[in-house]
Amino acid sequence: METDSPTIPKRTLADLLFILFLRLVAVSCFWFGLQYWAMLVGYSLVGAGRFDLLSLPWKVASTSLAVLFPVASLGLWLTVSWGPVIWVLAAGGQILMYGLLPDIFGPNKLIILLHLMVAAVYCIFRLLLWLEKRRHRRQVSVDLP
Repeated sequence: METDSPTIPKRTLADLLFILFLRLVAVSCFWFGLQYWAMLVGYSLVGAGRFDLLSLPWKVASTSLAVLFPVASLGLWLTVSWGPVIWVLAAGGQILMYGLLPDIFGPNKLIILLHLMVAAVYCIFRLLLWLEKRRHRRQVSVDLP
């Protein structure tokens, strides 16, 4: 016996665009993670960024971000609720590094701007999805034969 209505609702355009956005951010987070790992093992920066050659602030920041960015990437790709939370931790770490401590880590306004733009787009998507869900709840549905 087949059911009359599907158990999984159809995804809306906003839903699909949000998933695409999350996956694009996931790819960029994975790239950031790979960059930090390449630096720490001496593959990039001509070996000058190896873990044993870094100062203490760089050791703490780079190892934390080398772990946080790939984990955030996985969570964003799978579109689970903890993905954006881990991304906020990683992005917040970079914003603190380059925004509040530029004398230690150097200034990087582009990273700060990109993280803030991603956060703004994320908030806009969440607002649109909330409004869409609210509008959908108010519609009357009748399941008569």
